[in-house]
Amino acid sequence: MFDCDPEFQNLSMLYMPTWNGLVEGPTWGAWWIQNSYGTTYCALPFLQEPFTTFLQNSQDLWFSQMGDGKRAGYKDWVAPDGCLCDAASPGWIVYKQGDGRTDIHDWGMEFTAAGVVLQSELLLIGRDAKAISHYLPMLERSANFIESRRDPEKDLFLAGPAGNLLAPSYAGWKRPDGTYDKAYLTGLSITYIAALDRLIELEKLAGTAEKVTLYTDRRDRARNGLKHVTTEEGYFIKSLDPDGTRHGVYGAEKHGYFETSPNHDAIAFRVVDDAQANRIYEKIASIPLLRRHDIIIANEPGLDDMYESPTSWLWQHGTWVNGGHWSTCEARMDLAYFRLGKYKDARRAVNHMMRFAREFRLDNPLVDFGNAVYQPKEPYNLCYDSFGPMAGIVRGLFEYLYTADSLTIVPHIPTGITQLVQEFPIRFGSKQLFLRTAGQGPITSVTIDGNAWTEFDAQSVRLPYDAIADTAIVAIGLGGNATDSLRSSREPSDAANTAPAPEALEKFAAGTSADARKLAERISRFASNCKGSALRNTYEASHAKLAVDAINAIAARARLGTEGKLAPLQEPTKTAAEKLYVDTAMKLCQGLEKTLNQYESSSEPGKAAIYREWIEAKQ
Repeated sequence: MFDCDPEFQNLSMLYMPTWNGLVEGPTWGAWWIQNSYGTTYCALPFLQEPFTTFLQNSQDLWFSQMGDGKRAGYKDWVAPDGCLCDAASPGWIVYKQGDGRTDIHDWGMEFTAAGVVLQSELLLIGRDAKAISHYLPMLERSANFIESRRDPEKDLFLAGPAGNLLAPSYAGWKRPDGTYDKAYLTGLSITYIAALDRLIELEKLAGTAEKVTLYTDRRDRARNGLKHVTTEEGYFIKSLDPDGTRHGVYGAEKHGYFETSPNHDAIAFRVVDDAQANRIYEKIASIPLLRRHDIIIANEPGLDDMYESPTSWLWQHGTWVNGGHWSTCEARMDLAYFRLGKYKDARRAVNHMMRFAREFRLDNPLVDFGNAVYQPKEPYNLCYDSFGPMAGIVRGLFEYLYTADSLTIVPHIPTGITQLVQEFPIRFGSKQLFLRTAGQGPITSVTIDGNAWTEFDAQSVRLPYDAIADTAIVAIGLGGNATDSLRSSREPSDAANTAPAPEALEKFAAGTSADARKLAERISRFASNCKGSALRNTYEASHAKLAVDAINAIAARARLGTEGKLAPLQEPTKTAAEKLYVDTAMKLCQGLEKTLNQYESSSEPGKAAIYREWIEAKQ
């Protein structure tokens, strides 16, 4: 699902040539922070080019238009400096949640914190000094924006209506006169702590010791403030009003619901220790209706503290932000499951999502508490959120904790798996790591490229950046098992098909035009030329290969259909699905052509060399 695939909807189908990046979905023409949060965070370690460039271009929509106290966005809102957004597209940005009673909404407080998490994680994994230098000042501005809401007495953060991540389910503090004001939002604290964890590591990479000290102090104080929003059972409430009213104490007569996102996020991002993480999970497990269809919903029971009545369809319990299912949240829930060894829970969640995948109905949110699509009248559904649970189980296997100087791998191998070989690489700066395990239980031995490695304990393996080769096979023995058998497993292959099959090209041309076929043939020649040169690992070469793969997927899908190996689709979904494959290939070709043509007058040596290959590929 994170490459071109002839059977399932996949990430390439969300490519948008307009900004050479990813889009939320066919019916959602922008890039959302909340919706992308879980999917992106979980996929980042294993995403390769061109998806890493696509993703950065999408996140640039937030950062290139971030609040500066002057720029006017949607509805002429002028956001404070450092504020990010709900969503953005070129020349358009929404600094507040754009649905509901927007006149009373606060700025995108937790949106901003989540955006800092995503961009910081992207930079930590990539370790590109130029990129860090470019984005770090923006991330600092966003951190300062959030910091402006700190109550120094409680070390909690004030946010008004719709200032939460799953907005506008949070109304803030309803004052005695019926107006709404700011309250202490737990999710903002938790997401901000996760952001500061990563910002601190970036400052270490940048060599700014004074900033490391500053942000470490801010993070530690924020973590200390969580005691004010923690119940005796160990889970987190949703919010605390200035008058002391607590929202989200399960079973209370008033506001007696359980709010999931701050709780599963605290586990997923290691904001809490193992003991508290287990207590939070136990509380979730004690409320079966939170997962009545095996996937997590936003809250249970329904909210009694929204500013809108829950009687209308959109606001009723189980539909949207009040107890609906969001796969961006499930991704983080799955990380929590893996951290705690609750593998059956994660498996059930993904199996539920695969039902929608087989029907070409990867919609979000899912209504009826996660059992039905939000847009049933569309011929098919596709949202970036929906890939989150699949990404969650992949990242969950090894967790991947990136710091300024190392990567720590924490294996979470589900019961019954006695040997695991990841045939795809994990990114660590410019390095590519292939992970393998043998056995079950605590870590007892590690080899890297067949050589003994000693930087590990029973739970984790530490990989200092400077000590790892550009391509490395990390083999982990569990429970006394040796890694000898893993060394003889299939080595990673550098093979890359850069030519579309003749039947694939025919089907692609039949669905487009003769000019489209010529473009596809040129891109194939470009990909082949790059493969045999120093340009083979560039984003542009990877984009070309993805376009070729997308064309080949058209014919591969047709073969699977002829062989009876595809789940049957009903009309109009069947025809729409076939067209989606052709449209995806066309967009990838058009987007690459547009990008490469912009290199014509580039003064950058790398882009000039790529443009020469592009001209050479023209016949």
